[in-house]
Amino acid sequence: MTAPASPSLESPQCPLPLNRFDHIVIGHGSGGSMTSSLIREVFQSRLGNEILSAGNDAALVDLIQAAGADGRLVISTDAHIVSPLFFPGGDIGRLAVCGSVNDVAVMGARVKYLTASFILEEGLPLADLERIVDSMAAACAEAGVQLIAADTKVTERGKSDGLFISTTGIGWAPAALEIAGSRAQPGDVVLVSGQLGNHGIAVAQARGNLGFQSGIVSDTAPLNHLIEDLLAAAPDVHCMRDATRGGLATTLVEISQQSAVGITLEQTSIPVDAPVQAACDLLGLDPLYLANEGKITVILPEKSAGAALRALQSHPYGRAAALIGRVSAAGQPHLTMRTPLGTTRVLDMLAGEMLPRIC
Repeated sequence: MTAPASPSLESPQCPLPLNRFDHIVIGHGSGGSMTSSLIREVFQSRLGNEILSAGNDAALVDLIQAAGADGRLVISTDAHIVSPLFFPGGDIGRLAVCGSVNDVAVMGARVKYLTASFILEEGLPLADLERIVDSMAAACAEAGVQLIAADTKVTERGKSDGLFISTTGIGWAPAALEIAGSRAQPGDVVLVSGQLGNHGIAVAQARGNLGFQSGIVSDTAPLNHLIEDLLAAAPDVHCMRDATRGGLATTLVEISQQSAVGITLEQTSIPVDAPVQAACDLLGLDPLYLANEGKITVILPEKSAGAALRALQSHPYGRAAALIGRVSAAGQPHLTMRTPLGTTRVLDMLAGEMLPRIC
């Protein structure tokens, strides 16, 4: 059923039920009964739990009871503006959950909770929003986390490109675990948990930027259980990152600068799917700089590399894990890569935006 001519004129005496509308309208952001219906019928019905459904202005969580007293709180916040909202292998909802889950997990924390903020644009189809929230609920279930607080706002048509989502991840890390970008040491090795560039190419394909169709799908996934398996097998991990915007190369340049070390990669060891490489060759892109949403980069002592690789490769999200390089020297930070021709290529941070609106 279509919306009435003036849907933003909500009467407190005659609240308009959510099912009267096929699209988001300004009245859904009023804070009144339409907002209440939106929260109840779209969000709480899909993401609800004891904490979220309490309906308070803030979530009250006993972290000591939830995670144990021996540890540190880990918090990360992120905003998600991917275009289009749906792409092969995922959507903005799954992306938002996985992005914050992974940012907390790579610090060695057990992810417990999420919060979310939704910026809805007038005209967003309600069916699309419901599909996205269903996807978030499925990703939360897969990761084993709860979304415990959320907010919605509505902008005028044309002001927010459909939907923006901001999420905050909250976890608890053991006090003895020390994982940071500043801890890479000469003699360490560099691992990656799988093929690079799939997310970037999948989103470009969904935009129609490739000029052809392929079977490439995004790698968007919650990696907290993979990381738990990794740390159980190799607790001496020094650095861990998820290589999202800027890709693997930018991530490793950042680590080299934080740790003041040199890092050398072996190009022939870096896993890239053949269709992704073909798309990159066609479009003039470099898979080392493409965004990933389901891959981690790990730096740890060489003696633990075998156990770490076995743990990664035994998990569905890490089957193509590989050892791709070494931390070569302390001193002047740099990232280089040995090519199949025997030459050395210097890698720097991504300059500009290779593919905008990707994460």
